[in-house]
Amino acid sequence: MNAAKEKLVVIGNGMAGISTVEQILKLTTKFDITVFGSEPHPNYNRIMLSYVLEGSKTIDDIVLNDLQWYEDNGIKLHMGTAVSRIDEQSKEVVTEQGMRVPYDKVLIATGSNSFILPIPGSDKEGVVGFRDIADCNQMLEAAKNYRKAAVIGGGLLGLEAAKGLVQLGMDVTVVHLMEDLMERQLDHQAASMLKAELERQGIKFKMGAQTSELLGDTRVSGLRFADDTVLEAEFVVMAVGIKPNVAVARESGIAVNRGIIVNDYMQTSMEGVYSVGECTEHRGICYGLVAPLFEQGSILAKHICGVDIAPYEGSVMSTKLKISGVDVFSTGVFIDGPEHTVISNKDDWKRTYKKILLQDGIIVGAVLFGDIDDANELQKLVKNKAEMTDELYASLMGTGCSGGGKKTAAVETMPDEEIVCGCNGVTKGTIVDVITNQGLTTVDEIKACTGATRSCGGCKPVVEQILQYVLGDGFTAAAKQGICGCTTLSRDEIVAEIQEKGLQTTKEVMNVLGWSQPEGCSKCRPALNYYLGMLHPDTHEDEKPSRFVNERMAANIQKDGTYTVVPRMYGGVTTPEELKRIADVSLKYDVKVVKVTGGQRLDLIGVKKEDLPKVWEELDMPSGYAYAKSLRTVKTCVGSQFCRFGTQDSMGMGAILERKFERLDFPAKFKMAVNGCPRNCAESCTKDIGIVGNDGGWEIFVGGNGGIKARLADPLCKVKTDDELIEIVGAIMQYYRESGNYLERTSEWVERIGLDAIKANVVDDHENRKALMERIEFALQQVEDPWKKMLNDTEHREKLYNRLEMSNQL
Repeated sequence: MNAAKEKLVVIGNGMAGISTVEQILKLTTKFDITVFGSEPHPNYNRIMLSYVLEGSKTIDDIVLNDLQWYEDNGIKLHMGTAVSRIDEQSKEVVTEQGMRVPYDKVLIATGSNSFILPIPGSDKEGVVGFRDIADCNQMLEAAKNYRKAAVIGGGLLGLEAAKGLVQLGMDVTVVHLMEDLMERQLDHQAASMLKAELERQGIKFKMGAQTSELLGDTRVSGLRFADDTVLEAEFVVMAVGIKPNVAVARESGIAVNRGIIVNDYMQTSMEGVYSVGECTEHRGICYGLVAPLFEQGSILAKHICGVDIAPYEGSVMSTKLKISGVDVFSTGVFIDGPEHTVISNKDDWKRTYKKILLQDGIIVGAVLFGDIDDANELQKLVKNKAEMTDELYASLMGTGCSGGGKKTAAVETMPDEEIVCGCNGVTKGTIVDVITNQGLTTVDEIKACTGATRSCGGCKPVVEQILQYVLGDGFTAAAKQGICGCTTLSRDEIVAEIQEKGLQTTKEVMNVLGWSQPEGCSKCRPALNYYLGMLHPDTHEDEKPSRFVNERMAANIQKDGTYTVVPRMYGGVTTPEELKRIADVSLKYDVKVVKVTGGQRLDLIGVKKEDLPKVWEELDMPSGYAYAKSLRTVKTCVGSQFCRFGTQDSMGMGAILERKFERLDFPAKFKMAVNGCPRNCAESCTKDIGIVGNDGGWEIFVGGNGGIKARLADPLCKVKTDDELIEIVGAIMQYYRESGNYLERTSEWVERIGLDAIKANVVDDHENRKALMERIEFALQQVEDPWKKMLNDTEHREKLYNRLEMSNQL
């Protein structure tokens, strides 16, 4: 180490400590920095663990600072190394292994631990918390071997754990002591709406229940409650709260209460030792949210670097979260009393709710559910104790004239120190600075430079507004982005050039249109291949190297290298003969799991790559396209054939639609559902196209999504005949194929194109509808089943399934 530099030792490699280090590195190079982390991982975003659990992200995806970052900044990192104490006499930090590291200053950022209820049985096997990657891995492993899980605690962590376990296929019940979920952040109305939404996603609830004992011998088998009722559970997640991790401070003789006691500059009772984050207690408060820890870290960084800074006076408590795809927000006072004036709006169709509380005309708190666009503005208004005015009311409640200036005005008055990206602690001032001084003009550039939008993406709209505010009139031109970094051309420009110049291959497109990377990248190659196939369905030869690996292999690769095979079951209907073949093939080829999917099909999970062609041949069923940007499933209820409530033949119509439109490429995966009556048993409201039968015919919905970005489908039109239904469905599909961006789901497409435009093109304009239908019929004539095609192509079958996979992976 350079003796001329001060030695800074950071105890804790989490978000609070490393965020502080990042701030220090921006201000000075006077420190030699050593970081100790008890986990065997670099700094990662703990907020994103739920995404890892549900499978939408990997551990690598949530790493905030990789090992190269530590090396590039000269930071010595000790992973998997816990610190036991600070020796004030020798001015050394001592690890549990006996290592001693000298210091001039120490930052304690040890975070918090899961609070495990002190009840009988809490030490049994199968009982875990939910705080770190190790907990996440235990939950992933448990889902492979057990069916029934209980999550104790209806706060954020508990709900995220529950959603992840449901996504992994477990039967999950959330047990909560109170009658409302997230009672520390939401009022009764918002909590009720959240519970209803999570029940739709498959989570069960036992409210007002006090757990008195965990049952079982060595391993947990259930929960006993105070009223002596019992809930069966083979796996239990404790998510009842957190407690500050003060072990190092206590062992070192530093003053602690609930947390490590600090002053307004984050200094502890020991000279030269500071503390930030969840382990810290400031003015009697321990903060468990991410925004305060970034505020603390920013003030501490400036203080120890010798920069004049106002003291930390505490944080205005606010919560902005995405829980299982649902946005919620609260700030200040959110439970109304007789002293409050309540302004509220609830929309059952859009599933949104807004409540603003006033006291003597001053805005003192707010709750938002479903739509949180006004969250930043409301947080600022509460913090500044703003008075409600007619103009402000019109702006917040949407009763005034609409205009593009409202949000820009909101970011204009936002203070520079206000945190925009809560996941990564990026302030407005930081974003303005990189736009102004580094010439950044796009959100992607800001993300790469500052980390804003890097994690959950919830702050992207505000980042865009800041970009527009700073660039002013230059925003539109400067913010123009191509489909990837290889080109500045947009999707529409590329499609127009392909048509005008008659381009036929991806290499032609890249060469003629001046790609900066001659071979393209993993974003543009699949997109170009799709656009070429959509424009030239009869002449374009599909380019397998431009396909993602699942599409090339016509099966979904799993993390162990085996594959999942999903045969087509039209409308979710099969036969005893097909079921017998599935069973025989599964036994013969040692299929690990046969899973019933949400789309009413059977997944054959664990097929070896070399066995894929033989499995397809012996199944003798069409490909279900579970791997493709194509029509996946048409989910149905039993309809009028069997149900006493059914008014239309949903199974029959589902099978017709699936047979007609299977195998055709779309911009993204595509799902449909057909209900035989408005009871919605097939869940049409969350599908790309949803169809609901009634006594007079059919009602068509478009743009639904049941995934991470959940969205209810919009009602498009009503039709009387089956023929009209099929024609409009085909026209919607083709309009989406021709105008959708590659990888853009219909939920995003509908919001971008607009429902009125879709109605005008596929419902009102009969001639255009027929033209769209003719084009999709022509495209359908060119497709064939990929499994049968591969079985008849000996050369490609040998290349793909009996040799090593092509190295040009996407």
